[in-house]
Amino acid sequence: MTAQLIKNKIEKKTIQHCMLPVVKSPQDYQVYRIHPEEKNRLAIIFDSSIADNSLTICVEIFDPGGKTPYHIHKYAIEMFFILKGEGLAICEGKNIPLHPGDSLLVRPTGLHEIINPTQKRLYTLCFMIPNEDFSEMIKNGVPAKLDEEDLKVLTRFDSIF
Repeated sequence: MTAQLIKNKIEKKTIQHCMLPVVKSPQDYQVYRIHPEEKNRLAIIFDSSIADNSLTICVEIFDPGGKTPYHIHKYAIEMFFILKGEGLAICEGKNIPLHPGDSLLVRPTGLHEIINPTQKRLYTLCFMIPNEDFSEMIKNGVPAKLDEEDLKVLTRFDSIF
């Protein structure tokens, strides 16, 4: 095979497998409450429909007193990165304080919950890998919206003012 044929074959393969990145801003996020009475909102950044079921990434916003249920994931790893606010993780019965910049990784079958015990909102970036029906559960909830405070945090205007 000549060098030009090899080059053409490589270029054709690259074009067939090249995918444009997906870019979103907070105004594009779909926001839900899993249940109407929940004090948490989940703003989906990327979900299983975009990531081929490999992951879900969302911002979870905990109003004062908000919490996740005490739960486990059969296969998924869940990671929380604390963007703003203070929280408490309870993992296998152990209390773990959470502060901005902290990361929490929960392995499959790890019993856990996240609580906002403060009077201010808690903002976390949440990754679920693999998706394990997480985005589908979120989307079966009640549609909600991001408010002005949320948009300031997610666009980092809160750090300027």
